Amino acid sequence: MRFPTYLFALSLAVPACAQRAVNRLVLADLVSEALLQNPDVLAAQRRYQATRQKPAQERALPDRTVSFGWNSVKYPLPGAGLGSEPMANIGVMVSQEFPYPGKLRLRALIAAKEADAEAQQYRATALSAVARLKQAFYGLAHSYEITEVLSRNRDALRSLLRVTEDRYAVGRAAQPDVFRAQTQLTLIEARLAQSSLEMRTRTAEINSLLGRRIDSPLAQPEPPHEALLEFTRDELLANASAAAPSLAREQRLIERGDSAVHLARKGASPDFTVNAGFYTMGTMGELYMLRGDLRLPRRSRVDAEIAQRREELAAARHSYEAAARALEYRIQESYEAAQTAQHLAELYQKTALPQARLTSESSLLTYESGTMDFLSVLTNYIAAFEYELSYHEQLHEFHMALIRLEEITGVELIQ
Repeated sequence: MRFPTYLFALSLAVPACAQRAVNRLVLADLVSEALLQNPDVLAAQRRYQATRQKPAQERALPDRTVSFGWNSVKYPLPGAGLGSEPMANIGVMVSQEFPYPGKLRLRALIAAKEADAEAQQYRATALSAVARLKQAFYGLAHSYEITEVLSRNRDALRSLLRVTEDRYAVGRAAQPDVFRAQTQLTLIEARLAQSSLEMRTRTAEINSLLGRRIDSPLAQPEPPHEALLEFTRDELLANASAAAPSLAREQRLIERGDSAVHLARKGASPDFTVNAGFYTMGTMGELYMLRGDLRLPRRSRVDAEIAQRREELAAARHSYEAAARALEYRIQESYEAAQTAQHLAELYQKTALPQARLTSESSLLTYESGTMDFLSVLTNYIAAFEYELSYHEQLHEFHMALIRLEEITGVELIQ
């Protein structure tokens, strides 16, 4: 009985000519939809829009005060003695507070810096949502790739099992050989079940991030591109210093703190209030009133506020340094992970996997001639199978590392 070597050859070959689905899930379309529909992004956008309204409020003068009243003589009633007593009158007074020049501008500047910081928080939220979407997308694509590899090898292993059972029936194979093939087939079935679960989970996650129904169907994702770093760590660090939302937010908070120190110093200058009033005295004529009030700050309170704002400014600067060091470390960590995954993927694809395939195919030919035992054939086959799975695992790790880099730097690396 000739052993069907071509079945294993087909199972070990990369399915380059496999037919691809016409309609594929495109990452760029999902990202665009997420930025418009994701609830977290929409909430962050509304918070940012709300803070943009604050500078105009801080720039405006304090609210005016309008007072109505009267002075009566002999009786505590409005108009008592009006026209006959010189102290009796009835009228209205308007008061307007004017902060010391420069205070309103500084308050508006502080509010603008807070709005800028919230804008960076909005960017960070959007980047986080996109990163989670891309992780789910590549997780789904990875599950499809793994399922394809498992299904292809399951079919080949089923063929091997049938041949081994036939050889055992005529006394040319041992019973343990059948058990070993059955065990390996069961392990593949278990992996397929896990991969199917991962598909359903990632599909639900994508739908959740897009604000869709959890059970909405999704097409198969477009295949992931090969692992290839097109930038250096230094280039990434240089771009991140200007694009990373975490650094930009801390920088805006430093600028806010600096303006707050200037405003605290302005607190030593007095605010003043202008009061203007008109009163009628009945037949005795009209009474006009104009008065100015100064609010004199207490020096102890002003000094304490200046000290507080300086400490807050120093804390903001330390927070910036901490964020910069943390960003540098996270970039280094993820870049090294991507670089390692790229190297391992290339090693599996160009060296380990071709060698394992050749070894497996050679062992099959040797097995046909009766000079090699079944266990060696199965071991070589499993090695090639595992190497192919490892290649896809490293390709997945490469994309996960790039997604982490995108989120923390604000630089688009996967389109």
